Amino acid sequence: MRVISRKILIKFWEKHPDARQPLQTWYADVKHAIWTSPADIKSVYQNASFLSTNRVVFNLKGNKYRIVVVVQYRYEAVYIRFVGTHKEYDRIDAKTI
Repeated sequence: MRVISRKILIKFWEKHPDARQPLQTWYADVKHAIWTSPADIKSVYQNASFLSTNRVVFNLKGNKYRIVVVVQYRYEAVYIRFVGTHKEYDRIDAKTI
């Protein structure tokens, strides 16, 4: 999958250094993945949550951090819409961000 954009992850881990390793691992996993449906994601990330409009929420570092992405299966692309703490996530609408 193509991940758009890694810059968002880098900016986040510069502010939250303990997020660096989990974000790098997530990025590497997604970059090498071939997802054709939500079932492909669920087989690797059992705790992923699926929302409308192809949005997926990933929990990282024991649910301390969250990533919201839009997955375009047809184009093999993952668009990062949000990276933040669990508290920051609670203040957004993940379905529309």
